[in-house]
Amino acid sequence: MSSATYRRWGDDLDAAAIAQMDAACSLPIAARGALMPDAHVGYGLPIGGVLATREAVIPYAVGVDIACRVKMSVLDLPPAHLGDRLPKLREALLAETRFGLGSCFENHRRHAVMDANWTASPVTRRLKDKASTQLGSSGGGNHFVEFGLLEIDDSSLGLPAGDYLALLSHSGSRGTGANVCSHYSRLAMHLHPNLPKHLRYLAWLDMTTHDGQEYWAAMQLMGKYAAANHAMIHHHIARHLGVQVLADIENHHNFAWQETHRIGGETKDVIVHRKGATPAGRGVLGIIPGSMATPCYVVRGKGSAASMHSAAHGAGRVMSRRKAKQTYRWPQVEKLLKDRGVILLSAGIDEVPFVYKDIDTVMSQQRDLTEPVARF
Repeated sequence: MSSATYRRWGDDLDAAAIAQMDAACSLPIAARGALMPDAHVGYGLPIGGVLATREAVIPYAVGVDIACRVKMSVLDLPPAHLGDRLPKLREALLAETRFGLGSCFENHRRHAVMDANWTASPVTRRLKDKASTQLGSSGGGNHFVEFGLLEIDDSSLGLPAGDYLALLSHSGSRGTGANVCSHYSRLAMHLHPNLPKHLRYLAWLDMTTHDGQEYWAAMQLMGKYAAANHAMIHHHIARHLGVQVLADIENHHNFAWQETHRIGGETKDVIVHRKGATPAGRGVLGIIPGSMATPCYVVRGKGSAASMHSAAHGAGRVMSRRKAKQTYRWPQVEKLLKDRGVILLSAGIDEVPFVYKDIDTVMSQQRDLTEPVARF
């Protein structure tokens, strides 16, 4: 069987990410692909990779942080005299969020997601109690919770054009999602022992089997759990501030969807993996963050058939975490943040703005995929 075709967006894409996409499209189950302008190397499928498969799901093409997502709440707190409110905003963030490996709340937060069926997978059954303690926390890496000024251009968000104060968060399904990925990827590798080494992390599960359906159920649960984490963050911060939410938007990546697309001139039902790529169907609102010193954009999808209704999920890294730690020191960053009006409460040096592509360049390279409607 010949390799599936895919289209690229963006210039000067990382050669290693392209090689990973080539490999993914060589799989016998691959139907079609797409590579977004924020692409960089990941496990198996590159970050920014979109892959449609036939009756199969690939745990590492979904990713380790299953259903990682971005959520924005527009608050009824006028941005005028924002400087006077900074101490209260800082207090709310520090009181109502948690970051870091194993982070959790002493007084556990409650959400209906914990009443879902956690016995569908041996992994989620084993980790339900731990997941409960971590509700409303964000973990580490590139995850964040922040306030910012939202400039709305039109009425897409159901609000008049103008400036608003908004809360933005980015995180996923914590260690439970990572354990789900690890367990089912090992199982998939066991089921495909003859895969070449460079395809090892692209081992798949047949959707017609018990294993495939079990992973699918666990993935769906992690989607609900990741959404609950964001819901708790936004609910508790808004309550802490005593404000109402005027509008909210969220979208997720690192997931697989059952969709119908035109492939090779035929309409086919496929499993679409979006690893570090966000859904961008026609009229669908999404959020595409930059870095801690650059804007985030709220966008409306254009429903591009060529990208299988997908777009970039962010700016995309240009440097590994290890290299960033070896290269940068905080004095190099502090002036930039000050010039941009950014007050940083906490972050790792591996997340400084210099390790990311320019978000405006990324946005310009996907004009046929999304249309910005607001700038954060």
